[in-house]
Amino acid sequence: MLSLYSPAKINLFLQILARRSDGYHQLATLMQTIGLADQLHIELADRDVLTCTDSTIPTDETNLVRKASKLFRQVSGLNVHCNVHLEKKIPHQAGLGGGSSNAATTLWALNQLTGKSFTTQQLLEMSAQIGSDIPFFFSEGTAYCSGRGEIVESVAYAPAELVTIVKPVEGLATALIYKSLNLDGVCKKCPEEVLKSFKQHNQEPLHFNDLEKPAFANMPSLASLKNTLCQTGFKTVLMSGSGSAFFCLGEGNLDHLPTNLYSCSTRFIKRTPDSWYTL
Repeated sequence: MLSLYSPAKINLFLQILARRSDGYHQLATLMQTIGLADQLHIELADRDVLTCTDSTIPTDETNLVRKASKLFRQVSGLNVHCNVHLEKKIPHQAGLGGGSSNAATTLWALNQLTGKSFTTQQLLEMSAQIGSDIPFFFSEGTAYCSGRGEIVESVAYAPAELVTIVKPVEGLATALIYKSLNLDGVCKKCPEEVLKSFKQHNQEPLHFNDLEKPAFANMPSLASLKNTLCQTGFKTVLMSGSGSAFFCLGEGNLDHLPTNLYSCSTRFIKRTPDSWYTL
């Protein structure tokens, strides 16, 4: 059996460039893994079984863990199944990539358990068949992702910053947010120039998320929450992915926020080559 951490991600910037003919969106984003993580316990078995500590998470064939196991069988040609127990810590419908991370972790684990037939790059490429965010997790933890998210370029950017995640009880469905997106209101900056702001030490990073506007339109309380967080001392407050979670950089005081909010303090993490993420 392997027991592996399955980390969350945040989008340090997220730019939507165009709608594609295949129904996806052309995007540019800088993603970063953080120490908030699920734990996945996996072993080979006679059939696929998934159990989860969160009873609201479906454990049938719609779960990305189950889809990853099926994909591994199809691509490898091996008749292998797995028994997976998922200790869920990452909130869902948060924009933190929990399901995608679980799928990537499953693929990496199955490759380890069956003799390492695939390189990390091959796992990255195959994973795009079941989700746009999954390939990112095969990076070393910081990556510029383009296309629909499946084109992954590692980036040397890892400030030692405190990261605070804050999420309301309500979640947001990714499909709804993209459907509500008005491309007339997105950032028009050149994405390569935005990326450069994170690489150059003498320039302030350009943090923004084009999905905030449609998210706030669907859940107006999010705009109010962001405004409150900005007043508590954090230097950067930005929604991650399609929401509804925010990440906050720097130090702020959460003492006076509503007690029903989810919050945790964490940090940026990296993955070393030929190993998986550790905390």
